[in-house]
Amino acid sequence: MDRAKKEKQKNKKAVILAAAGIFSAAAIVAAVLLMNRGGGESKYTNPQTGDLVIPKSGITQTPSFYPYEAADGIKMEVLAVKAPDGTIRTAFNTCQVCYASGRGYYKTDGTTLVCQNCGNQFTADQVEVQHGGCNPVPISSGNKTGNADSIVIPKDFLSQASTIFQSWKR
Repeated sequence: MDRAKKEKQKNKKAVILAAAGIFSAAAIVAAVLLMNRGGGESKYTNPQTGDLVIPKSGITQTPSFYPYEAADGIKMEVLAVKAPDGTIRTAFNTCQVCYASGRGYYKTDGTTLVCQNCGNQFTADQVEVQHGGCNPVPISSGNKTGNADSIVIPKDFLSQASTIFQSWKR
């Protein structure tokens, strides 16, 4: 009888280990699927064209950030802000000078953008207007389109710019 009891316990352990193994495998598969679902798509990416579409309704005098993943897998970010004159300004969330450091991106301090590498600060009226130097890389009117509801930045333009995000450590 002791032998039968030991066999039953052994079988019970085997069932528990098998169940744990199946659960672990399912968890790994789920994690991999979640990590790989990007492929350039975010809630701001047009699934048909791959373009970044920024709704104007969400743009205020406090800078907003819009994630994008280029076809080559590089993660990028575009910032949009309403300047005091009412115009909407856009730029890449990386510094023209500091981008290669990997920390040349901006965080907001109220309505001010602060470079996380050098500490330079910029206001909304400077975004997209200043070229060169330590400021966000502008996305000028020739590289985007817009209508009453949104700003559209084409996939091809974003893909060309992905190199400035290669070292990004955000």
